[in-house]
Amino acid sequence: MDKARDTALKALIEIETKKAYSNLVLKKLLRSKSLDARDRAFVSELVYGTVSRKLTLDWIISQFSKTKLKKISLRVLSILRLGAYQIMFLDRVPDSAACDTSVELAKNYAKESSGFVNGILRNISRNSAEIRMPENTGSAAYELSIKYSFPDFLVENWLNEYGREFTEKILESLLTRPDFYVRVNTLKTTPEAVIDELTAEGFEVLPGRFLNEALIIRNISDISSLKAYAEGRVTVQDESSMLVTKVLDPKPGEKILDVCAAPGGKSTHIAEHMKNEGYIVAWDIHEHKLDLIRNNARRLGVNIIEPALRDALEPVNEPEGKFHRVLVDAPCSGTGIIRRKPDIKWHRRPEDFGNLVEIQQKILYNASRYVMPGGVLVYSTCSLDPRENSAVVNAFIRENTNFIPEPISGMPGIIGDKKEAAGGMLNLFPHIDGTDGFFIAKLKKNK
Repeated sequence: MDKARDTALKALIEIETKKAYSNLVLKKLLRSKSLDARDRAFVSELVYGTVSRKLTLDWIISQFSKTKLKKISLRVLSILRLGAYQIMFLDRVPDSAACDTSVELAKNYAKESSGFVNGILRNISRNSAEIRMPENTGSAAYELSIKYSFPDFLVENWLNEYGREFTEKILESLLTRPDFYVRVNTLKTTPEAVIDELTAEGFEVLPGRFLNEALIIRNISDISSLKAYAEGRVTVQDESSMLVTKVLDPKPGEKILDVCAAPGGKSTHIAEHMKNEGYIVAWDIHEHKLDLIRNNARRLGVNIIEPALRDALEPVNEPEGKFHRVLVDAPCSGTGIIRRKPDIKWHRRPEDFGNLVEIQQKILYNASRYVMPGGVLVYSTCSLDPRENSAVVNAFIRENTNFIPEPISGMPGIIGDKKEAAGGMLNLFPHIDGTDGFFIAKLKKNK
């Protein structure tokens, strides 16, 4: 039995049956010592690719199956998806290997269906060059939904907002695997020292696109076993998230509030920018997540963060007007990080967005009360949907005239021709900026 493909199949079945996230399932299954580094990388590629392309793969399988997909068992359908993904999207895997190993999986997990699996995949292989996605159906949303494997309601939303050309670029970019970023802890070391250290350990390390403390590491997916991580010289964070701290622009000695802080990536980055001088209050609604903040701060050598159990939806009088800067990294749809968590697009429903916007508006309003006169309020999400982003901020400004947009400047590499930056907003897109999809807004409270 092919260990890598067998592990990938187990992951796909668990993801479907338990509605689990791919990254968490893989983290658990890839601990197996029977898999070497090459196998683990292959398993990750198979799982992320199959989950990302699920809708497209189902459409292809349906073209060659006389049995409706809803009548095929999950095990058999998962084997078919896994095989079809290799045939259609992994050029380095011979079609014969994809078919043969899939049949072996079927013999092991659904013996009575091995002939069915063999027939479907051999047909896909023979006809792969002639397979075409739907065209001229009268529905651009449906066509792009099948081609890029996204729920049609998401595609429809983006078509209405961005138009077809831009939407297609977003969809295509969200099917790619993102770069693996780490943030250098400037309290302990320098980017140059980390590059030398990791290069000596056999990794390819590149500078980030925009920030000095951002590094890209090739040929790695987990740094938890590295000495540089254990000793707090680096931490995992995408460059888009690092930019939030740049926009917030905290100063040593200031009082900062992060109202949705866990697991502490932005709080600790803020502390590093403050040279570990000042006071940061980090709120979260879950007690166990406060431990994540404490552990991250301890590992990074940060001692100015005070985690606190708070619900950002509930206003608190005591800290009103006490903080120089307040960060709202709001709960959101997560559509900007689909490259990292492809399951997000299958878990979202149209009604989720209205519920999220209501939560975001309440948290932003409550957070604004804690900003001192002349202070700064920053709002961010990892969403690509304007309803969660500019619409929330613009509605807030209309109702709270004591806050005005603060131009975002001092980052020429990222801002470029982003005209909205002058109005205090920054939109990041994977296909343009190479980062996760992200939104950041900066507001200043009148004195």
